[in-house]
Amino acid sequence: MRLPESPPDVSNILPRGGPVRFLELLKNANPLPNGRYLHWDELRRRPAPAGMTHEEWWLTVSIPRSSLRQTLPLLDKTGQPFVFALPAPLLIDLHHIDRDAAGRIRSSSATPPTEDSQRYLIGSLIEEAITSSQLEGAATTRKVAAAMLRSGRKPHDQHEQMIFNNFRAMEHLRSMRDVRLTPEHVLELHRILTEDTLDDPLDAGRLRLSDEVQVIDTRDNTVLHDPPSHTELAERLQRLCDFANADEDSEPFVHPVLRAILLHFMIGYDHPFADGNGRTARALFYWSMARSGYWLMEYTSISHILRKAPARYMKAYLYTETDSNDTTYFLLHQLKTMRKAIAALHEYVERKSQEQKDTERLLAASSSLRGRFNHRQVALLTHALRNTGEAYRVDAHQRSHNVVYQTARNDLLDLEGLGLLEKTKQGNAFLFFAPANLRERLLNLSRTTP
Repeated sequence: MRLPESPPDVSNILPRGGPVRFLELLKNANPLPNGRYLHWDELRRRPAPAGMTHEEWWLTVSIPRSSLRQTLPLLDKTGQPFVFALPAPLLIDLHHIDRDAAGRIRSSSATPPTEDSQRYLIGSLIEEAITSSQLEGAATTRKVAAAMLRSGRKPHDQHEQMIFNNFRAMEHLRSMRDVRLTPEHVLELHRILTEDTLDDPLDAGRLRLSDEVQVIDTRDNTVLHDPPSHTELAERLQRLCDFANADEDSEPFVHPVLRAILLHFMIGYDHPFADGNGRTARALFYWSMARSGYWLMEYTSISHILRKAPARYMKAYLYTETDSNDTTYFLLHQLKTMRKAIAALHEYVERKSQEQKDTERLLAASSSLRGRFNHRQVALLTHALRNTGEAYRVDAHQRSHNVVYQTARNDLLDLEGLGLLEKTKQGNAFLFFAPANLRERLLNLSRTTP
């Protein structure tokens, strides 16, 4: 990966044209060239305004930005503070997230029933567990991983173990939403995330003991970041927990969404663990969002979006490090990621709602079948109509809908008794399969049921 070029030193640009030229340039001062919060590495590749060099253009951008920046109680490895600004694009993104992430799940028709919300939540936890692990090298396919999590079977290899741990951690976070974060909480979260996946098992749940850790682009082995010394990690983690727990009266005021993103950023920057830092960072982001009442983020997967463009994710860190510790670059990147994740959730809900309506319409066409199936059975039939030959287990159905085992078992046996599923034995458990002619069987059942 090509490293971004650091901005020129503004103090070296100032004397070149004297005070008259400087005042002339200030007339065109604008922190948002082309309406965007551009880094120098992006700006220098664009045509400069007429009569300006690229360095002078940067001067007209960086000076007004410096007046927007606020200092954070978070430090880089040299002891200099990180800063952030609130440019218009960032405020617009925050407005959308305030509106969409603390409200209800939207659908163009009606809000999904409460029982469906549980199914959407389980699905999103599975998606985040898989893609967050895949971002850090897990090679298991999504289908195999999802089947493992839904069935509850034990992981077969280290890749599956990473995904299994991630799912456990996401569930663990739901029990932490009302606690004040401590270093012990972070260490426990890391232990859950990395158990049985590290070269040295003792590294799970403890801060790294050496400085033999670098952030590297594995595609070409470019060194992207050298984290702070391991001797500073305990103090830095306590400082981060204090920041995570700060209330609205703290100075400066940091919007709760920005606070959650900055937790993510700092774990990535400090790299306090031998491995599993990215997973820990993203998990703490979810904890902070839930603690601040942005409950809908539980239903989204930011890792699914990040995995589509990992280079942009890395650049957001690098832009901050190379431009005066300005975290605005990372904040803007993550806000865009969140908005995409929320939009993906609404599209998913819309699609699933429509699929379920189509199935319900098929069932409602027959007066004999109308009201015959509960919402869990309708959801399973909807899935089965699109996935011929799919296998269903009682324990997987139980987890998907958060019901007791007997309820899940009765659901499947009822469908099998009607000829809509076929049953076979696998070890000590039953497997239920969707027949290839399920639609025809439903139609025949509607004609024959009294």
